[in-house]
Amino acid sequence: MDISRRIARSRPLATTAMHGRVDAMKARGEDVIDFSIAISHFQAPAPVLDAVREGLRLPSLPYTSVAGDADIRARLAAKVINDNRIPASSAEILVTNGCKQALYQALYVLADPGDAVIIFKPHWPAYVATCKLLELQPVLLDLPDEFTDAVLESLPPARILILNNPHNPTGAVCREAELDRIAAWLKRHGAHAIVDESYEKLIFDGVHVSLAARPDWRELGIVTLFSASQSYAMMGWRAGFAVAPAHVVAAMETLQGPITAAAPMLIQLALAAAVESDDPTAMLDNYRQRRDLVLGLVREVPWMTMRCPASGPYLWADITRLTMDSVGFSERLLSEHAVAVMPGDALGVPGHIRIGYISDDVATLRRGVQAIIAFGNGW
Repeated sequence: MDISRRIARSRPLATTAMHGRVDAMKARGEDVIDFSIAISHFQAPAPVLDAVREGLRLPSLPYTSVAGDADIRARLAAKVINDNRIPASSAEILVTNGCKQALYQALYVLADPGDAVIIFKPHWPAYVATCKLLELQPVLLDLPDEFTDAVLESLPPARILILNNPHNPTGAVCREAELDRIAAWLKRHGAHAIVDESYEKLIFDGVHVSLAARPDWRELGIVTLFSASQSYAMMGWRAGFAVAPAHVVAAMETLQGPITAAAPMLIQLALAAAVESDDPTAMLDNYRQRRDLVLGLVREVPWMTMRCPASGPYLWADITRLTMDSVGFSERLLSEHAVAVMPGDALGVPGHIRIGYISDDVATLRRGVQAIIAFGNGW
């Protein structure tokens, strides 16, 4: 049977493909350490579990409007007002089945085939893959150390700029002055911004500020994406939402209707409970200790450079002094040492690897990192 031209030239996401390979190995009984993805060893917050239990006691869990239950949207609007200083109404909230759906729908309604979309590398692979599915033109640029006026004015014309803040995989967090410059650039050039703030709660150093935390965010055309996956250790719940001007939300709702309709009501209840729960202090403290453990283990490794990330569940390692073939490095590491990492090629930057350090126990984390070091020393 023939398949469409659009999908025939597409490939599965490298991140999900690697995780799938590891799952298949584990299913065969193989002992594999999976650093290719970040799956928290923490459980979802207690208020989330309580909300689900209470939801299961309701007489029914109804269909909701495609954009989400009215009360849930109001609660999410209160969250972004109080936490993110985004002056949004419930009409500017769209509940989605995870952040990927919100990204797809935002790109679909803001751009037409052939439009340019600026993406900074290293990047979350879904940004590029989604652009290609929609026949948009991803423009890949190096993530700058700082968004200065000079950096911004050097950017090519584009319909949309995608900003990941906090950033996956480097852990960089934009300062407020940088966001002011980006907002000014958007205004001068008439471009839109899609801002992925999925890691907003995983901040070790500095302060997270939303690009849309300004009175003119609607005029600037800023769409902000949120996810419960990492910030609330809810990876398998597929709970996310978008904040966008009301007419953009309406357009995204029109698209979502025939695809999935509303997110499940039980997940909506869980999402609202998550964003209303306390900040994940214990989880963040644990992640910081793990981050520092890995940094200590690799500090004297001559062929690896790993900066201390200000946020996030990943460590980004430069192995160019050893090899530019990070795909080959990752493949051999998996086959010879049963340790999975994500090659930087998947995120647009060869010669690097990404390590998710929040899964399993600390002993397994240490064993896996030591295996990486031993493998590289013998490369």
